[in-house]
Amino acid sequence: MSDFSVKPVLTGGKTVLRPFTEADAEGMWEIIGDAEVTHFTGDPPAEITPERLRDWYGSRSAQPDRLDLAVTDHATGELVGEVVLYEWDPEARSCTFRTLIGPRGRGRGIGTEATRLIVGYGFERLGLHRIQLEAYAFNHRALRVYEKAGFVREGLRRETEFKHGAWVDEVVMGILDRDWVALTATAR
Repeated sequence: MSDFSVKPVLTGGKTVLRPFTEADAEGMWEIIGDAEVTHFTGDPPAEITPERLRDWYGSRSAQPDRLDLAVTDHATGELVGEVVLYEWDPEARSCTFRTLIGPRGRGRGIGTEATRLIVGYGFERLGLHRIQLEAYAFNHRALRVYEKAGFVREGLRRETEFKHGAWVDEVVMGILDRDWVALTATAR
């Protein structure tokens, strides 16, 4: 098992995942501020500023314990979101996954392909055993993307947050290396 020091470029038919640079901060500022993104991921902390985002995205390539990649449109190169493997546990060979896709990347299969690319990299190149995630139960589109990528619902964390005037649940999902092998074997 290697660490997350190598920041790859992963190419699919619809998207290219690449390492972040400081220059991506402006695009991510716009994406993070999108109403649909905040609805499904939560409001960004008040202390986020364009300058802090520049520092954050400029430092992602130096992180040996996580993999943050920019999701770009393959045809145009436009930044449309991010995918992240984080909370790495080297002994358990596991980590947590999260993603967000801005308005110009939605509804075109980019999120599904980006999820498959980074999950495949995690299992096939990093030697991970397990990747997990949490998503709001009302985020049906994201849950469908995760299921298409092979994630299995493992549980429900009830009423974890008060959002939009009501308590909301979180779905816990995971995928194991053997699930990925079986999924990719049937896709061939």
